[in-house]
Amino acid sequence: MKKVIVIMSLVLLVLFSFLGLEAYEKTAMSAYSTAKNRLLPIYSVEREDKKISISFDAAWGNEDTGRILKTLKDNDVKATFFMTGGWVEKYPDDVKAISEAGHDLGNHSENHKQMSKLSSKECKEEIQIVHDKVKEITGKDMELFRPPYGDYNDTLIAAVSDLGYYPIQWNVDSLDWKGYEPDVLIRRICDSKELGSGTIILMHNGGKHTADALDAIIKKLKSLGYELVPISELIYKKDYRIDERGRQIV
Repeated sequence: MKKVIVIMSLVLLVLFSFLGLEAYEKTAMSAYSTAKNRLLPIYSVEREDKKISISFDAAWGNEDTGRILKTLKDNDVKATFFMTGGWVEKYPDDVKAISEAGHDLGNHSENHKQMSKLSSKECKEEIQIVHDKVKEITGKDMELFRPPYGDYNDTLIAAVSDLGYYPIQWNVDSLDWKGYEPDVLIRRICDSKELGSGTIILMHNGGKHTADALDAIIKKLKSLGYELVPISELIYKKDYRIDERGRQIV
């Protein structure tokens, strides 16, 4: 009888340990879990204030980077720049300027590939290579990652998390890469139905009219009562979850 009790006790102990581990794993991954059991990046943030973020993807060219940085400085705004490894290597002085101006340094992968087609190891290599390049130039560690083309899957999001990064998307897209005129860009952002507290705006440092429209966009957003902050100050770093829309919630 005693032997049976001991065996049952051991079985229950193993079962509870397993359940406890499973609960821990679910808690650890809940930051990226959704109702559809899929891992999602952060598209926007649930906030009670009116903070939002402007972000720039930097993968090609730097002709307008100086103008963009000046406009941000003139308007006392800090933004986030997601940079590819090739861009970092080609324009190290711009990387330094972005860092010294107090903007977020974001990782946009080494080769701008469709990362949903890569293995976990390949995803991590794409991220780590850029991380090391930026660290060498600025002495700073990055923690924000945006997948090229907005393309991702569970493998990528898990890899991003393993590296201590936060995966970042957007919920307002300027489509500035299409070459739209400044007035179109202003309307696309400032009149967007998605614009609201916790919004993340996507722009590109190489958009044809991005630098032309930026000052008016910032002023309009401020007139609407929004405070523009870098993504590192917009998102929550712990004790949060992601809903099915990709909205970060505490």
